[in-house]
This record gives sequence, structure tokens and C-alpha cells, in this order.
Amino acid sequence: MLWQHYVFRRGQEIHPTWDLLFEHRPTRLLYIAGLGFDVRAQAVMRAFVENLREARPVIEQANLLLVGFTGYELSNELREQTDENGRVLAELFKVLGDTTTVSIGSSIPGEEDISASTALRLGTEQALTHLDQQTDVVLDVSSLPRVVYLALMTAILHKLIPNKAAPNALFANGVNFQVLVAEDASLDARIRSEDPSNDLILIPGFSSALHAESFQDWPLVWFPILGENKVGQLQKVMGLAIPPNAEICPVLPHPSRDPRRADRLLGEYRQPLFDARQTPTTNILLAHESHPFEAYRQLLSAMMRYRESMQIMGGCRLVVTPLASKLITLGAGLACFEMRPPDMNADFGVAIPYAEPTRYVVSVEALRESKPEISALILTGDAYDDRAP
Repeated sequence: MLWQHYVFRRGQEIHPTWDLLFEHRPTRLLYIAGLGFDVRAQAVMRAFVENLREARPVIEQANLLLVGFTGYELSNELREQTDENGRVLAELFKVLGDTTTVSIGSSIPGEEDISASTALRLGTEQALTHLDQQTDVVLDVSSLPRVVYLALMTAILHKLIPNKAAPNALFANGVNFQVLVAEDASLDARIRSEDPSNDLILIPGFSSALHAESFQDWPLVWFPILGENKVGQLQKVMGLAIPPNAEICPVLPHPSRDPRRADRLLGEYRQPLFDARQTPTTNILLAHESHPFEAYRQLLSAMMRYRESMQIMGGCRLVVTPLASKLITLGAGLACFEMRPPDMNADFGVAIPYAEPTRYVVSVEALRESKPEISALILTGDAYDDRAP
């Protein structure tokens, strides 16, 4: 288990951790954030910049990479909020450095439309070109779509940790990679994702388990991680990628701030998962709503158990579809990164299919009324240096 020991901070715990992380060394920073409508990104940026201004570390270079998106239907209010977010984030960051914008979309000027999966891969590759000689990489997922931040996080980890089995792998040559998120599960539940695409989108590096011909005879185990208002997306993934004989292990958020949340989700998903597919309730897994590393451990352990038990059948396909709030999704992404086989000769495969919505609906008032808690996951770098005393 890569993150047997980990660094995870919430709320006021973050500031002394940032102080320790940036003191007594020169810093070359790449900060990646979403050019989206979610105002929670402003709260994260403001807290981060103010902390650095007070601590006054030696910053040799700092760049903000804003990742924009095309292909979504938004109300005029949400489009205006998106533009405002971009202006505010660039203004907040300018005390540290410059801002660059990249866009991820399903078409390229002068070219024919491309698939969503290809667009995601090309956009991720474009973002990674900005990763060059940094000492610190920050990924703020607060205003990024689920597929984008999963693609970016797993791609950055793969670049920093090309060999997961290497000694001291998480040290990653001293590059400190942290993921920041302003979490408000109740707001996530109020953001409606509508009109899922008819074409599944696959996270780059996690598609061969569904596409490779040599894997098709292996049994498939599906881990849908359930969240509110995502039944349409689940049914789309189920119809396009999950065979009738698949083993289904629904993942529910528990513990949760709302003790009844898991019960309501069971009712919401009863028809597609339990009535239509006859999924045994004994297959249900529980993942901590607010602790990504605990969710990572729970999902990773389940995936490893299935892989071991199905070796007698030649191999298996492990498929994860994240439909829940951000912290659980991040934990799922870490589990998939660790389980990703090093090559095509492994006796298992891992895939992350998702039916990306084409329209998001939420009131701007709900966004502005949110009182999120900022969390930080430090995934690589000095905190994991086994050579440190």
C-alpha cells in the first residue's frame, strides 16, 4: 500500500503544514485550478496565497494554470460566474506569478470533432507540458469536473512515480505534489448533472480493461461509487460497459455528516442496482465521506481481494465509476492509480468509465452560500523521504 502513511489536513490544520512545507527552501510552483463556475476555488486560492504572503518563502517562480472546458450547457448565470471566477483567480495569484489558460474540449479549431476520451487525453497531455523542473505542484480540484481532476491527478502521479515498486517511491525526487479541495458534500448533492453523453469517457491510462481483446473473457467487478442525482449516469455506464454477469459492489458514503445519507442513496439506486441487477446487499462497501485516504484503503483492499480470488479464472477486470463527492472520488483515484498494472502482461486490468453530463444545473445563490472546509492531501515529496531523520 503506497499511502500506508499519509499527510491529510483539514481546516486550520492546513496552515502550519504549509508553513513547514515551504520554509527554508527555494520554491518553483505550478498551481493548477479549474476555470469553472464553482466559487469554492476562490476560497482555496485565497487561503493558499495569503498563507504564502505571510510566511514569505523564497519563490523563484510561480505559474497558475487555469484549465477551461468546452461542450457543457450552462445557464447565463453560470457562464457569468465562470468568467468572474477566472478573473478573481488570476487577480489573486498575480502577487505570486503569471497565469496561463488551457482548454479541454471535444473539438479543435480547423479539425473534425474528436471523442471526449481523446479530448481528455490531449488536454491532460497539454497540461503536463507545463510540468517542468517544479519543486511544488498544487492541483485544486474545487472547480474541476470529475473526469478532469481524476485524469490530471493520476497523470501527474504517473509522471512523478514512474515505478511504484521503487524504494522511497513517494519521495518522487523531492517534488511536493498536493491536492487541494474545498469540500461541501451538501452542495455537491445540489449540483445536478443532466443529460449524460451517449459515449463513455475513459480516464487516460485506464481503458485497456474494457477495450483490450485479451481481457474480454475475464470476469468483471464493478465498483460504482454512489452520489446523489447520478442515476442517469450510472444507467448509461451500466448499459454501455457493464455486462449482465458482472459482480457489482456499490460503494456508499459512510461515515457521513448526514447519518441518513447512505439510506437515501440506497433508495435512489434501488431500481437499477438491486431490482434490475439483483445485486446482493452483502456486496455493499462503505467508504468514509470526508477522509480520502480511508476511502482509498477500503476500495484498494476490496480490489486486491477480488484480484486474488479470481486468479484461478485467469484474471479479472476491475472497473470503478466515481459518482460521489470530491474527497471519496480522490480516494478512489488513488486506489485505481495504485492498482493500475505496470504492463499488459498482468492478470488483471483497471478501468474508470464515466458518462460525462452535458449540462450542469445549480443556483448561483447556493454556490455563494456554501461554507466549505478546505482539505489538503500531500501525495508525494519531502514528507515521504525515508532518508529523513
